[in-house]
Amino acid sequence: MALRLIALVLPLGLDTFAVAAALGALGDAAGNRLRIPLLFTAFEAGMPLVGLGLGVPLAHLIGSAADYVAIGVLLAFGLYMFAADGEDEEERIAELAQARGFGALALGVSISLDELAIGFTLGLLRVPAGIVIAMIAVQAFIMTQLGLTLGQRLSERIREGAEKLAGAVLAGLAVMLIAEKLL
Repeated sequence: MALRLIALVLPLGLDTFAVAAALGALGDAAGNRLRIPLLFTAFEAGMPLVGLGLGVPLAHLIGSAADYVAIGVLLAFGLYMFAADGEDEEERIAELAQARGFGALALGVSISLDELAIGFTLGLLRVPAGIVIAMIAVQAFIMTQLGLTLGQRLSERIREGAEKLAGAVLAGLAVMLIAEKLL
């Protein structure tokens, strides 16, 4: 179970770090040293709850195929993160630094879709949802602070590499889960 927890939280932390580092690289995040980490933490801890809320009724509806659907969602998000072009995200990140109200809500949702996928798959992974969500919240706050602090010092290549590594880990977790199911 500990390995699954790490396999869930580590890639999310890398992704959070990459986004926060890109914000930090913009240089204007200093005035938002508490607002941005709290916003990231709220979305990254809240989205797994939304995913769990959507996943449980869907699992009841589709029955035994639910595990495979959850694995597919996890794999799709892992591959998406791995293949994503950093330029589109850079624009959203720049907007997030200045967003308030509904704009912050929409952008927060857009950068935490991987957490939604994790919430969707929590039942399949058979890990305690409360512990996972608490770990996600803690890593989100810490990794956001770290990313904001180091963002200007890190190259874009390193930030994008962290996001690609996160996608690869999520996709690897999906492959491990499908292997468990088939073997």
